[in-house]
Amino acid sequence: MRIAPLSLLISVSLLASSAFAQDTATVTGIESEISKKQAEYDNSTLILEKHLKEESQLQKQLELLRARSAELDKEKNQALDAMNEMYRRLIDDPTLDISNAQTRYQKAVVDHKQNKDDISMQLAAIASHRKDIEQIRVAKHTQLNTLESLKEQLATARVERLRNEFTREGTLEVNHTINCKRTETLAACEQRGQQMGLQKATKRFVDQIFANLTEERLVEPKRNLAGAQVKILSSHVVNSAFSGQGNYNVNLSVTMRGDVNSSRLCSLLNLDNRFCADYGSPLAGNYQPNYTTTYSDSQLTFSDSQDNNQVVSVSRMSEQPVSDYSVKKPVRVEPLPDLKKSKMVELTLRSNVYDDEVFIDGVSFGSTKLTTSLPRGFHDIEIRKRGYKSYKARLDLRKAQTINAKLVKEPEPIVAAVVATEQPTAAPVASIVNKTNTASIVVIPAGTFKMGDINGNGLANERPVVEKTIANSFAMQSKEVSVGEYEQFVANTGYKTEAEKNRGCAYYLNGEPVWEATLNWRNPGFEQDSDFPAVCLTYNDAKAYADWLSGQTGQLFRLPNEVEWEYAARAGKETEYPWGNEIGKNLANCGWCGSEWSNKSAAPTGSFSPNAFGLYDTVGNVWEWTNKKPGQSDVTVRGGAWNFAPSLARVSTRLILAPDFRANYIGFRLVRER
Repeated sequence: MRIAPLSLLISVSLLASSAFAQDTATVTGIESEISKKQAEYDNSTLILEKHLKEESQLQKQLELLRARSAELDKEKNQALDAMNEMYRRLIDDPTLDISNAQTRYQKAVVDHKQNKDDISMQLAAIASHRKDIEQIRVAKHTQLNTLESLKEQLATARVERLRNEFTREGTLEVNHTINCKRTETLAACEQRGQQMGLQKATKRFVDQIFANLTEERLVEPKRNLAGAQVKILSSHVVNSAFSGQGNYNVNLSVTMRGDVNSSRLCSLLNLDNRFCADYGSPLAGNYQPNYTTTYSDSQLTFSDSQDNNQVVSVSRMSEQPVSDYSVKKPVRVEPLPDLKKSKMVELTLRSNVYDDEVFIDGVSFGSTKLTTSLPRGFHDIEIRKRGYKSYKARLDLRKAQTINAKLVKEPEPIVAAVVATEQPTAAPVASIVNKTNTASIVVIPAGTFKMGDINGNGLANERPVVEKTIANSFAMQSKEVSVGEYEQFVANTGYKTEAEKNRGCAYYLNGEPVWEATLNWRNPGFEQDSDFPAVCLTYNDAKAYADWLSGQTGQLFRLPNEVEWEYAARAGKETEYPWGNEIGKNLANCGWCGSEWSNKSAAPTGSFSPNAFGLYDTVGNVWEWTNKKPGQSDVTVRGGAWNFAPSLARVSTRLILAPDFRANYIGFRLVRER
């Protein structure tokens, strides 16, 4: 028996080899870029920590200067009083020496003025330092988003590399000997020997494919789950002979190409199934490999000139020595399938909704309209869509059939309407407010929850995880404040946003935030309608709207604090997103999330299903300002955005910004006080 070396397997197809090298170069290049960006991010973190420490020192020095200012002011007043006393005494005694009092007062005045100058210089130094800190933070956010985006690209490249490695081509030469049965003809023995030789060749071919996977250590333990197949492109008998003892020996040369169920690649690489969404259904958790060898031709023949084109499903079979393939221990080859008596039955599924997801026996098969072939027998069918009650059925599939599923919309969450107070002089404005999204206020119940990086996938500023209690229920806008709503505020007050008054608004260009003077909430750099979230607004712009709305409704509106925001966004879950730990596809508007707006623009508010509390867009769309504590200089935004990676749209992700920062990916929503 002789097996072609691995070098032969690879060198047969130069194009394939080139593709494998290119795949590896792509993955390696991305990994190198990730390493580089990670180093830049870590360096920025160190620089930021240094600046924050320096700012803390400057603040302490400022406090000392301010404390000294009070002392110097007291000394100046005392010196002045002393000098005035000396002047009064000088009237009665012209020979009195008052130089010491004058010197003391002069020194007190100089020291007091110097201290005031020192305070002014210290404030200028702190302001300059704050600008540096703001720039470093924005740079860090950019680096972080770039880093996470590269990880998205890496996952995609790894999947594509593995797929190409499974589908490589090559030629193997295999030698096989069997004992002819006394009851079979020489032709039958020859046919059986060649079938077993072919089976051995496909097994060896798959072994070599697995052995030479770049990520073999990760994939090999899951070999039975790969659904690996081999397509025989051509085969011929190099030589064959019968021996005098009734043995038949055959030497086969077989050219093959590998194949794999591409939808299972993500499971093999421990990746989110969304990276394999374009390949079809993900891997079922209870998948069992097929332990038979099947052939697509109606018969299996070999000759020196005839080529065969067959597909062989390869399972993980134990290696057996040639002597085991004897009359005493024959290897069973399944009979060739009769397509007329196939056990597979066609099933077509349709539903009354768009963008649903079909599960058959717990495995996702994509969206309707769907046509697939299933084994005869019982199957559990489920069709899901967020916001709808799932369609479920147990089907005894015996013949081809079509199911038309009707999904019923779930009841809307409890909503409390905003009631405008009677204000005769402002009646037109109050009536306008009632027509906006502020009329959709959901009640968030009281409760206790874990806040922070529960699953260990977050940033340093999300730790440690702490338990927080919301003692009382509160109301929150179900959607982000829209362009139309902000327009009503501006029309009523004549308010000018900070972007309109100074330097415009930031947007991303090639992964970097760029300031554009012409950008503002009316013109954010992408097309928008009145139902889009209002962006390019600073923290103060959001607060100004909240103050106006409070005055118009007679109820107190404000930005949510971080605890309230995360509690409402989690909606009773401890997962990364309201629906689970994987971002999925087209469930939210964030970078690489599979929506029509991803990496293009914000989406109309409420374009995706709400969470369990009835809140829309707590994942992606635009970052949302939260309320800062008294004396706090920076503000936190939450929720991710349309041009930020999915890993930054988790419910616990925090980005810290200066209050005057504005970008076309930052908006807000409000809470209403009890």
